[in-house]
Amino acid sequence: MITDRETAEKPKAKLQKRAFARLGYTKMETAELVDALNKLLANYSVHYQKLRNFHWNVKGPDFFDIHEQFEQQYNDAKVAIDDVAERIRVFGQTPLSTMRDYLETSDINESSTDLSGMEMVSEVLKDYEVLLEHMFNTIDVALNNGDSGTVDMLNSMVKYIEKKHWMLTAFSKK
Repeated sequence: MITDRETAEKPKAKLQKRAFARLGYTKMETAELVDALNKLLANYSVHYQKLRNFHWNVKGPDFFDIHEQFEQQYNDAKVAIDDVAERIRVFGQTPLSTMRDYLETSDINESSTDLSGMEMVSEVLKDYEVLLEHMFNTIDVALNNGDSGTVDMLNSMVKYIEKKHWMLTAFSKK
């Protein structure tokens, strides 16, 4: 028979093993989640700067269409970056925040300013595929660790990126 004292001590012992008792994640779970989120953050940050580069430097017959799209997309990327960084803060950790860290961590590379408008669109499409890969990886990590908050956040981002990928793909087909 379990006494009231044994019942009260069991949850207390379990909480002591957790890195964040109120969130319920162990140090290992937190490290896995934050690592995946930081990789996504780094890729999103390089992508964001690339979009700004393209917005400022696009030329050619599709200038007005592409220029406006790049601006909308970098503004949306800025919100996503903030959401990912704040999610890392939820776990009591410090997100990556320097360009050096982003460039060292990111699978997305910087681009030059001398690309044609359609080459820029092609670069953005490749970036979207990298971002989606990192989003799906982070969703897997979150699911494995019972982190529904991160899954919920990323599901919205996946839908957005998939839609933008479709639209830019349709635009780039002449």
